[in-house]
Amino acid sequence: AGVAQLRVPLLAELGVGENWEKAHKTAAPAFDANPCTSCGACCAAFRVDFSVHELQSEGGCVPEGLAEPVTDSLRRMRGTDYARPRCAALSGKIGEQVRCGIYEWRPNPCHELQAASSSCNHARWQHGLSALLSA
Repeated sequence: AGVAQLRVPLLAELGVGENWEKAHKTAAPAFDANPCTSCGACCAAFRVDFSVHELQSEGGCVPEGLAEPVTDSLRRMRGTDYARPRCAALSGKIGEQVRCGIYEWRPNPCHELQAASSSCNHARWQHGLSALLSA
């Protein structure tokens, strides 16, 4: 069975100075509520690959219409395989108000990405948003 993968480039690979994270961790206050509903940056920053077993036809929850084949055992969320990715399940404006159309049925890589993580803050940086601090 395939393994869900989400590869986030290291800041150094992107040519971002090592002081970026330190400088930006003070840019946004800690959050009390779920900041994801006003962000959505991760949905428009990463390629989202997941196991074919997460598809509805295989007993999972992800609708087939939102998945593109990569290999026999791997699928990719539609819209995330571009230089400027944006998941087809995302609606709204990044950094203001967004909604995942399949939030309850999203694949594992989406479940695993945590608000205020380095991956989250990297996605926010790509969209010109301040980093989040962990509560």
